[in-house]
Amino acid sequence: MIHGLRDIRVIDFSDEIAGPYTTKLFADAGADVIKVEPPEGDPMRTWSASGADLQGQDGAFFQFLHTRKRSVIGRPEDPEILALIEGADLVVESFEPGVIDALDLTNRFPGLVVLSISPWGRGGPYTGRPATEFTIQAECGSIAGRGLPSQPPIMAGGRITEWVGGTFAAVAAQSAVRRAQQTGHGEHIDFSLLEVMNIASTSHSDLMDSMVGRRDVVGPIRTVEIPSIEPTADGWVGFNTNSRQQYNDFLVLIERPDLLDDEEFPTIVGRWARADEWNEIVRTYTRKHTTNDIVEKASLLRIPVAPVNDGKSVLEHPHFQARGVFLENPGGGFLQPRPSWRINGETARPLVPAPALGEHDGQIEAHERASASVPRPPEGEPPLPLEGIRVLDATAWWAGPSSTQMLGYLGAEVIHLEAIQRLDGMRMMGGTFAHVNPRWYEMSGIYLAANNNKLGLTLDLNQDEGLELARSLISRCDVFVENFSPRVVEKFDLDWDTVHALNPATVMVRMPAFGLDGPWRDNVGFAQTMEQMSGLAWLTGHVDDQPRIQRGPCDPLAGMHAAFAALVGLAQRDETGLGSLLECTMVEGALNAASEQLVEYSAYGAVLQRDGNRAPYAAPQGVYACAGVEQWLALSIANDDQWRALVGALGNPSWASNSELATHAGRRAAHDTLDAELSAWAADRDLSSTVEKLVALGIPAAPVYPGTKASLHPQMAAREFFETMRHPVAGEHPMATVPFRFVSRKQPWLRFPAPTVGQHNRQILGDLLGKSEAEISALEEREVIGTTPLGL
Repeated sequence: MIHGLRDIRVIDFSDEIAGPYTTKLFADAGADVIKVEPPEGDPMRTWSASGADLQGQDGAFFQFLHTRKRSVIGRPEDPEILALIEGADLVVESFEPGVIDALDLTNRFPGLVVLSISPWGRGGPYTGRPATEFTIQAECGSIAGRGLPSQPPIMAGGRITEWVGGTFAAVAAQSAVRRAQQTGHGEHIDFSLLEVMNIASTSHSDLMDSMVGRRDVVGPIRTVEIPSIEPTADGWVGFNTNSRQQYNDFLVLIERPDLLDDEEFPTIVGRWARADEWNEIVRTYTRKHTTNDIVEKASLLRIPVAPVNDGKSVLEHPHFQARGVFLENPGGGFLQPRPSWRINGETARPLVPAPALGEHDGQIEAHERASASVPRPPEGEPPLPLEGIRVLDATAWWAGPSSTQMLGYLGAEVIHLEAIQRLDGMRMMGGTFAHVNPRWYEMSGIYLAANNNKLGLTLDLNQDEGLELARSLISRCDVFVENFSPRVVEKFDLDWDTVHALNPATVMVRMPAFGLDGPWRDNVGFAQTMEQMSGLAWLTGHVDDQPRIQRGPCDPLAGMHAAFAALVGLAQRDETGLGSLLECTMVEGALNAASEQLVEYSAYGAVLQRDGNRAPYAAPQGVYACAGVEQWLALSIANDDQWRALVGALGNPSWASNSELATHAGRRAAHDTLDAELSAWAADRDLSSTVEKLVALGIPAAPVYPGTKASLHPQMAAREFFETMRHPVAGEHPMATVPFRFVSRKQPWLRFPAPTVGQHNRQILGDLLGKSEAEISALEEREVIGTTPLGL
């Protein structure tokens, strides 16, 4: 029987996507989620991204986000709502700062966890600043790095900031709830969407900029990947070549093995320098073949590949159909993606229709917060939530390491496993520094950013001794996380049956790209693949260009889904004493983030399209060039009051007096005209003073801030989001940490940097596994372990 989070009650005051997706994750795991709405209801009840006529019914997207929840009407200060909060374990809210604070909930109800989600976080000069998801992307550094230099910079579509935010917030919240259940310590979690999007969508470019010496770049810093999304005879296909082997195999695929001797094309910089030539080479091949033909051939060569799906074609993909990924919504009859993880082969809870407004008024039974029975906690700063938990991290690249890194930030002891014969692939990104440092493999920005607070161990699993040591280590761990392809796990005999026999209490988290079964089971996939496959890339890009990948969000998105699943597994173990198998499929996490477009198609027959920097929820919205070089103003008008304020800031021009522009629908219809007028207005204006003038009027406006300078951003600097990493090879640099603050925590989140190769071999093998110094030296001689990579 799946216990999951059945003992937890959540009171949800949030709106939009981030908070509701956080509480959806809890509801999917069995928690009792009570949505508290104002008398007029959550505005998302009437929302349709395609503008469908809802005929008085709740929108399909609202129904997706709120399955398995209950609804009551009220406000936080109402006595009956306070009575619900008194028995709750978690409160999630997205009010303006000050609303929830006035109720002093964590002091009023000891042991309660409060999660406050806001655009900027609480504290710092941006607190309370008007914002939309678009201006958050602009400020965090995401937009500046995406797109062709010949075009304006481009946002990542599909409101991805909120989806990634929801997953990170769920992990932070459940870790704090678990600690409250065990120690009685409550918590107020201050969560920043600005910070989460910096992590998810800038590829840690600030760290890389620091490592190369803070070069001043004049002109565009944006790029696109090549090869990536390419035209075919009947649509689009997506590739990525993260390793040299994948690049070599790609040349075989496109029938150009003669290029294997070219010294420039194998590097990203070399391809970019000859982009027109490269694109013509690739597209000469792809335009002659269908998408399915290319996908089939590339898959046989183990090249990461996918069709570029939209909201219609994603529902028709044979792999998803074979796995039963899409479920019928019990209230609306449309299809929606199932949760991205399964526990012991099951979802934790069957689907229940989203509630009608106030459907459960007066029907909510009493509930005692689990922490209420815990003796009063000691004074002083509480321990980190996962102190005492040991994790073996057999993951590589970014998705898996980001998952275990978060467990490490939250206090777990994390051991990162690789081999001197096969390093974590993300280390290869340090090749940029090969000409200046022989230990260049210690200088990959994303490796450093995704593996701090971990111990480093090398074991050659192809040798019996190495495999036996791994099994011995698993038997001493609370959580074992891996993202090998399923066939590799089977080769090493490290599947669930083996792990459960080694230690029945171990929680095993598997992170396959496409799942443990289905026709794509053994296909290779990275974040780029997930963005292409799920439809997220379909919504990203200029209208007159092509679909573009979002550049990374699907890695930490998958990572946080897996981290949350691990916490559900620990909660299950707390109840039963037994570990569980959690299958956390990377692509199914992406499908949840892309759910709006597939739900819109399934419910209303509407295929959402990419629309540049425009979005259904705001008009006008876009980037407008101000005076100077690369001085882009990001502007987003989300309601009529903001439009009237903008008209005043423009000086009440005659063109803005058109009555049709007084409504959102009218402005959406006239967006081309608005863009032309706003471009002319902005062209000779100073960016900084224009932003400040607009913000002072309550208008969401922002500079398109470079991700390479994010550690200097006034809000992120004020909140100390970046901490100093001191690494023995890479040196001292600012490092992005976690996108939230525990109010109770005064210590830094960054306790120690990412490990060098095999840095803690002796500590782990000696102290934990009881090996003598002589035995460890013998293992080094036989290259079972080591600190120097082989074959580089």
